[in-house]
Amino acid sequence: MQKLEKQFHIHCVPGDVGRYCILPGDPGRVPAIAALFDDARQVACNREYNVWTGTLLGEKVTACSTGIGGPSAAIAIEELHKCGADTFLRTGTCGGIDLNVQSGDIVVATGAIRFEHTSLEYAPLEFPAVPDLEVTNCLAQAARALGLPVHTGVVQCKDSFYGQHSPDASPVSYELKAKWESWKRLGVKASEMESAALFVIASALGCRAGSCFHVIWNQEREAAGLDQKMNENTANSVKVAVEALKLLIEADRSR
Repeated sequence: MQKLEKQFHIHCVPGDVGRYCILPGDPGRVPAIAALFDDARQVACNREYNVWTGTLLGEKVTACSTGIGGPSAAIAIEELHKCGADTFLRTGTCGGIDLNVQSGDIVVATGAIRFEHTSLEYAPLEFPAVPDLEVTNCLAQAARALGLPVHTGVVQCKDSFYGQHSPDASPVSYELKAKWESWKRLGVKASEMESAALFVIASALGCRAGSCFHVIWNQEREAAGLDQKMNENTANSVKVAVEALKLLIEADRSR
């Protein structure tokens, strides 16, 4: 019997993962997601990729961390897909941009600004980074059903965390600041680092993808002197992803 080839980075083979995957960035967040599965177990852990598989509603599901940013997320998506995955729900963190987006809220992305480079290796810049509509609707529906404050809209994706938070230190601060003003005027909800790559790669692979985020902080509210408290508890965004996955599984079965 031929031995199945282990994926180079995630160290998984077909059968290790389900077709449905939840993708946090932080490896430490994976056990908390797996705790909401049935019969979950760790199947691999290498570099930034912590992989646990269990079941939801009797379907095999997987949680796999992706690390920070588009390049490492792209590797996870490609290798999970080679192992049989075709539906990806990202649950992560973000910083608010729109003044109505407050710490502790949930943002569900309806599109992503491709202010990063990973997606350019999958599609020309003219191609939009948009999630699957059904996945997106399930995420928004799950957040509302849980009674959480939820915002739907475009998010900005970047490659440099400090390009956002310390733009004056960059030799291209003139560009970073000008673009940031554009995002504000365009009503962009939040800033994060993976969704543009996720959405474009999913399109390239013929897969489904969507994203929801926990808002940690909103620097624009801070600049405007508006009240806010930093919130780093990601439990609600994890619940949103898991409940949305249940909705997707039920919808898939009905077809």
